[in-house]
Amino acid sequence: MTNAVAPAGLPPFRAIPDLIHENALARPSHLALRCGAGRLTWQQLDAAVNRIAATLQARGVQPRQAIAICGANSIPYVLLFLGGLRAGLAVAPLPTGATAQQLAGMVEDSGARFLFADAAVPAFEAGVPRIRMDDAAQLEAWLQAGARPQPVAIEPDWAFNIIYSSGTTGTPKGIVQPHRMRWAHVARGENYGYGADAVTMVATSLCSNTTLVSALPCLAKGGTLVLTEGRFDPRAYLELAQDARATHAMLVPVQYQRLMACPEFDRYDLSSFRMKFCTSAPFSATLKAQVLARWPGGLVEYYGMTEGGGTCILEAHKFPDKLHTVGQPAEGHDIRLLDEQGHEVAPGEAGEVVGRSASMMTGYQNQPAKTREAEWFDAAGNRFIRTGDVGRFDADGFLVLMDRRKDMIISGGFNVYPSDLEAVLRGHPAVHEVAVIGVPSEAWGESPVAFVVPNEGAPAPEELRSWANERVGKIQRLADLRYLPELPRSDIGKVLKRQLRDGYTG
Repeated sequence: MTNAVAPAGLPPFRAIPDLIHENALARPSHLALRCGAGRLTWQQLDAAVNRIAATLQARGVQPRQAIAICGANSIPYVLLFLGGLRAGLAVAPLPTGATAQQLAGMVEDSGARFLFADAAVPAFEAGVPRIRMDDAAQLEAWLQAGARPQPVAIEPDWAFNIIYSSGTTGTPKGIVQPHRMRWAHVARGENYGYGADAVTMVATSLCSNTTLVSALPCLAKGGTLVLTEGRFDPRAYLELAQDARATHAMLVPVQYQRLMACPEFDRYDLSSFRMKFCTSAPFSATLKAQVLARWPGGLVEYYGMTEGGGTCILEAHKFPDKLHTVGQPAEGHDIRLLDEQGHEVAPGEAGEVVGRSASMMTGYQNQPAKTREAEWFDAAGNRFIRTGDVGRFDADGFLVLMDRRKDMIISGGFNVYPSDLEAVLRGHPAVHEVAVIGVPSEAWGESPVAFVVPNEGAPAPEELRSWANERVGKIQRLADLRYLPELPRSDIGKVLKRQLRDGYTG
């Protein structure tokens, strides 16, 4: 089922580092970057980016090579990222939650020539120079004084960054995103009010594609990027948003949930907001409705993968009756649904989501076999990216997600969707959060097990399990239900179901 035209229609390619320089020439004294007490104008930002790019060139790093960055969001982090790009390099922003062994593997896999890291990042043998990003004196000693970089003509297919997917074992896959893909994100940003007067709040890690999808259009268009500090704190976030007169925000669902639960939320003046965005994890219809009712400005949910391919967009403020969906295919995005044999399903049927657009990864770094596994080609030879998600289109062309294909439980030969069971459990007032997984079963092949973060006054787990089993079909009945103080999550709020499966003992 084709729901959009083939990839096309982007404006002529522009490299983001070139746009950064143009912003500095056009608005030198305008605030470009804010983090804590730190402030940089566009002129100051551009000069710092030039100095970093020139230093990397002087130290022998060649265009199309890489640097790695690992640490908390900060002004130096942004400058090093942009400086690497201006030198024509790929940037590998590494997850701070990774182990030392994983980080070592990622640095080696990326081919990074330098590693810039905070002191809190675990020590490991990097094999390349490690520069303290949060030590101003050490960073200053590494930089060359008064240096200006040699111009680099960046090509659209050059690697922009290498994003490492979350993983609990081994070295995560490196997703290579080209400059063309990032330019597509910038071009899309024009639809949502990004401009020189935009003030964009960033409260997720710069190592995440979730963050970059929002931060880069703001910088490319000459706005102001505001970084939060430390762990996410709802009150601190709201105070900063009010003070900065923020116009845009990207948040993950768990952050929206915490903000809506903040007793002081309605006391803050958030009238400056034009648009809020969400991606990376399931965003419930109930929570979307709360945000729409209480927070000024539009609400947009992006559904897609770091690998790119097809994106769906739900403009929730325009389609309040479609909050249970993830929206329609973005303009120029071709999204189809496949059965187990790789054939397109009939209209109205469920299938694996695959997509094609101008926003597509080059592939997985040094893993051609994994890249091939992620690809699907139609009869005309067009390349699509597989998502691993199962969904169906409704009669109006809105995509309804059902589950991750790998998370689907096959019990007694029947498909059981964890999201269905999670929805039932969320209907009980004792349930704060819930995740359902499949565990091995001699009798059924797999059986569903629920992990619940309970509210105060919750009944015994067995009582809640019985309540849920009375409301589902026979093959959907929970074999077990356990309480946890919190669900394991990635840096951007995704529930790590593999950790639940690996740690479960019946």
